Amino acid sequence: MDDYLRALLLGLLQALSEFLPISSSGHLLLAGTVLGDDAQSLTFDVGLHAGTTAAVLVYFWRDWRTILGAVARDGVRHRARVRRWGSASRLGLWIALGTLPAVVVGLLAGDTIEAELRQAWLVAVLLIGFAVPLAAGERATVRRSGIEQVGAGHALAIGAAQAVALLPGVSRSGITISAARRLGFDRATATRFSFLLSAPAIVAAATLSFADVLLGDEVVAWGPLLAGAVVSAVAGGAVIHWLLRYVRTGTLWPFVWYRIALGLAVLTIAAVRVT
Repeated sequence: MDDYLRALLLGLLQALSEFLPISSSGHLLLAGTVLGDDAQSLTFDVGLHAGTTAAVLVYFWRDWRTILGAVARDGVRHRARVRRWGSASRLGLWIALGTLPAVVVGLLAGDTIEAELRQAWLVAVLLIGFAVPLAAGERATVRRSGIEQVGAGHALAIGAAQAVALLPGVSRSGITISAARRLGFDRATATRFSFLLSAPAIVAAATLSFADVLLGDEVVAWGPLLAGAVVSAVAGGAVIHWLLRYVRTGTLWPFVWYRIALGLAVLTIAAVRVT
């Protein structure tokens, strides 16, 4: 397949599966079996991560400007007296706190996950299995509304859920939205915090991909890389915008059923191939 066409398809797939609760790593792994092993190359890995990084940073640029400015002001004015910090600066602190579990798990088990757990049948099982917490989140009672209601304990719990999403097939957005819903947050708040919390992890993934380019021997096709980045960035911004609007009135049940249907389809195909 032409590299530019592959970049277009993978860029769209990355944008949809990164921000919808359906697992980007799982979908890209499955895409590799359809589009060929080249879909796992550094060219596409770097381009897709760069695109989704741009999407989540640019879409929420006003939020990031407010949060970073508030952290800088309150950090100088009040230092470690966090109780005196404003809501925006505390949110920045909670995002940093919620990022720690994924950092720790990534450092301790990232290589093992990458080497041992990237198998189609396991992705299928996790797609089905982690449809359960997504469904449970839909049944949770809403007790909190508004991102200013997020506290340190909430952020750490949601961050711990995000660490589980290092497993391909889990879905970072799916598991963090589910965790926030179980903590009593409404869909809109859970989804917005999920996206803000995802930014450091997505930036870290993009940075590691670029490091692999600089340190590795693989020849990178910069044209397809740029094409994949642009497509995933533009489509990613559109998906973020759509989902934030959708969750105001819509439920996440369609994504629950999609995960189960895709997982069953992959397991069926794997069973047929074995027999």
